[in-house]
Amino acid sequence: MITRSGVAVAAIAVVFGIAGILLGYPELVVVAAAAALALLVAGAWLLAAPDVAISREIHPERVVEGEEAYALLTVTNVSGRRCPPIQAAERVAGTEVGVALPALAAGGTTQRTYPIPTPRRGVYEIGPLVIAHSDPLRLVYTGRALPERSTLRVRPRVHPVPPLPTGGSPDLEGATSDTAPRGGVAFHSLREYVRGDDPRLIHWPSTARTRTRMVRHNVVPNEPTMLVVLDTSAGPYADDSFEDAVRVAASLVVASHTHRFPVQLRTTGGDRVAAGQGTDSVDQALDLLAGVTPSSTDPGLPALLGMAPDQTGVALGAVTGQPVGSQLAAVTAARARFTMATLIMVGDPLGGRGPRINGALVVNVRTSDDFAAAWTARAAR
Repeated sequence: MITRSGVAVAAIAVVFGIAGILLGYPELVVVAAAAALALLVAGAWLLAAPDVAISREIHPERVVEGEEAYALLTVTNVSGRRCPPIQAAERVAGTEVGVALPALAAGGTTQRTYPIPTPRRGVYEIGPLVIAHSDPLRLVYTGRALPERSTLRVRPRVHPVPPLPTGGSPDLEGATSDTAPRGGVAFHSLREYVRGDDPRLIHWPSTARTRTRMVRHNVVPNEPTMLVVLDTSAGPYADDSFEDAVRVAASLVVASHTHRFPVQLRTTGGDRVAAGQGTDSVDQALDLLAGVTPSSTDPGLPALLGMAPDQTGVALGAVTGQPVGSQLAAVTAARARFTMATLIMVGDPLGGRGPRINGALVVNVRTSDDFAAAWTARAAR
């Protein structure tokens, strides 16, 4: 493609050439010929396009909004001749970022980094990278887009808060599971003895029968499971309050994990991350929250009516904006399925007490920062 400078040189070649011929000024013809020759040389220069291999790495691939992230470009000259300097352009979060790459000898390699802006939560596609090759006078240029793309997940900011209230105490003789923490008083199963086990837990009848030392595997039973539900309908949110709701949901998920409660994240739009205590389940939840967006077709809080827990001892925490009364009725209808129900409402300009919902704890705040302060103060009572 021809640049603005190239267009000006081409115009000079045409205008001066015609004027020189018509007016009989050979000097103008010489200038026109020089301009035309410059364009020809520039076009020939593009034939020697750089032959490079470029790879991109994002460090880190997951960040919290506002944290630093950068891209690392590794450029290798795979041709047998020297590669001239290259001006590359990268598409990052909707913004074009220029990256200047130096000249490289045959087989040479260089690396360049550039920052990636992360002011807002989201899942961002990085790329494509466009390599621009121009002549020394910048009269013409050509660009080649590399198909490789990378993904950066910017997760919501998390507030350090207590977990959801459970509405009861664990049953010391209740149901158990393989994933329950060891060291409780509830018998779960028998297993082979391993070094370090308490000898008092040895089950002698089974040991005599199997001729293998067996011990009682005791666990903590009936751990409350936290179900965090984010309202992803568009109606309850105004301005930037949806971002506050996402931060509240993320804070509750992380708080449950920190206090070793199994946690499940769901959205009213149907997204779901299975319950679990491991770091992987929390990472999956935060990855989900990095990409959620409100939708006008989302049912909102009435989706709670279809979220019957598949076990007992589940505490509900629903996070929404400022829904209308008909939406709030769904919380009342779903309340009986859970040991405890909490409704967190964000986006109230005044931060009032919020509506009363029979059997449910309602927290009505303006922002996620206000929620963190109010939630922590309530837990300290």
